[in-house]
Amino acid sequence: MHKNEISTGTAHKIPADLQKVIISKPEVLEVWEDITPLARNEWLCWIESAKKLETRNRRIKIMLENLMAGKRRPCCWAGCTHR
Repeated sequence: MHKNEISTGTAHKIPADLQKVIISKPEVLEVWEDITPLARNEWLCWIESAKKLETRNRRIKIMLENLMAGKRRPCCWAGCTHR
């Protein structure tokens, strides 16, 4: 795996902007690579399902905070319907 490549989900690919954010934070990248592909998929789907840019940006912030706190999946979300 190259320096600028990170693991994706099972059904969702990681968007370039989110990939940059995760790579820029080594502690988040370490957790991201440790969670399962299914868990990564849940985060990606949750973020991508936002209808507004403000919501998407807020979800990215929440994801980063939650991963750093040891939470491996989005809370209070029914889950990805794309798998």
